[in-house]
Amino acid sequence: MQSTKRGKLGLVITDGVGYRNFVMSTFLNEAIYKFEHIYIFSGLPKTAYPKLDESVFTIIELPVFKENKLNWFWRKLKEVAHLQQHKTNPGIADNLKMNRKSGFSANAILTKTVYEISSVFHSEKNILFYEKLQEISFSGNSVVKAYGELLKQHKPDVLFFTHQRPPFIATLVYWAKQYKIPTAAFIFSWDNLASKGRMASTFDHYLVWSKLMQDELLRFYTQTTKQQISIVGTPQFEPYVNSEYDKSEDWFYDEFRLKRNLKTICYSCADKSIGPNDPLVIETIAKAIRENKLNDCQLLVRTSPAEDESRFSFLKESYPEIKWNHPKWLQTRLDHPEPWSQRIPGKEDLAELKAILAYCDINVNMCSTMSLDFMLFKKPVVNTVFGNENNGLYNDQRFLNYEHYKNVIDSGAVKIATNENELITFLNFYLNDPTIDELNREELIAQEIGQPLNKTTTLCVDALKQISDY
Repeated sequence: MQSTKRGKLGLVITDGVGYRNFVMSTFLNEAIYKFEHIYIFSGLPKTAYPKLDESVFTIIELPVFKENKLNWFWRKLKEVAHLQQHKTNPGIADNLKMNRKSGFSANAILTKTVYEISSVFHSEKNILFYEKLQEISFSGNSVVKAYGELLKQHKPDVLFFTHQRPPFIATLVYWAKQYKIPTAAFIFSWDNLASKGRMASTFDHYLVWSKLMQDELLRFYTQTTKQQISIVGTPQFEPYVNSEYDKSEDWFYDEFRLKRNLKTICYSCADKSIGPNDPLVIETIAKAIRENKLNDCQLLVRTSPAEDESRFSFLKESYPEIKWNHPKWLQTRLDHPEPWSQRIPGKEDLAELKAILAYCDINVNMCSTMSLDFMLFKKPVVNTVFGNENNGLYNDQRFLNYEHYKNVIDSGAVKIATNENELITFLNFYLNDPTIDELNREELIAQEIGQPLNKTTTLCVDALKQISDY
């Protein structure tokens, strides 16, 4: 029987997390049933990829694009104007404040100029004008020209971006417009729309997690219509329903040298830029266990894949009883403007993470999406915000006002500890009865992740196929 497949998919993998979501999930397997060829335009080196059928897949390693000052200026003006337009939103207002510069360096002066212009001219019309000037600024750049030749050579029927924010993808969108290739972007994370700056470009279509995210997109990007949006869930969590990543309970206890007769608390770290209080919270838990304020417990810490474990060295010396999981993400190359983006996970790391979620009893983290990961396994979660404007710690309590996190607060799905005593109280509370707040957790998951985990890659591919056939 003749194949009914037709059309070519262009898949833009920008970084290691996009690789995890769309290469290590079942997305590629689903895509080959609907598209005759898949071109992977990769911000990672070719060597990062598993062996793929060359009759179906072509991996195109993109040369590294580096912004010049003019590219940067128009991009920054576009991003800050978006923040100015929506500065009544607490998360966006915070982002606007953090991006300001002081002093008189060239960069500081340019940034101050951006703020002055955007404070007056920040309408949607203004932002689209800045985007047009940004695109014009790409002319003459040899790397951008090379991108254009690659798109012209392969000419996919739809160009799908697995992350909407990396600045270099604006160059690909620029060429896609020239060649009339429809573009689609996956909204990368739950906080991106309600607290971050402008997307890298204006896309033709958007794939979002949930109706909640759809509503945010329509509100913050007013030129967008419902017809341009598909609610697909997120492949970020798909490994949790994929038996390929299963590990046994015996493996879990043996691998991390944990005691079976003790309950396991997992602390999952942020990277040091937003989680500088991580060591303090880890030490608080470890000390409470030593002092029998948390009975019959042990602590497992999973560090961020975006950094090494060096900042925790003193904890390893002072609390040798803490067990550690350092994510097994491979650094594919160092010679890159954003080396952290070049780290990719292995299958073993996803399996380790799944085992941690399945067999730990409770999670502690600083307001991250890891709360959702643990909730998917019906585990209670405590979020910590130890810092405020007055106590000399990094002020993580500001995140309590962010819109995406207000949804978590309003759901009642987590306990929020602002100090040591609250943390110990809430941990004991959940350790005594992990079913407390279970319904709230289920409702939050339904709100944040709008589709079943085992359907998300199929829904992604179906949405892209519909776009390509239109």
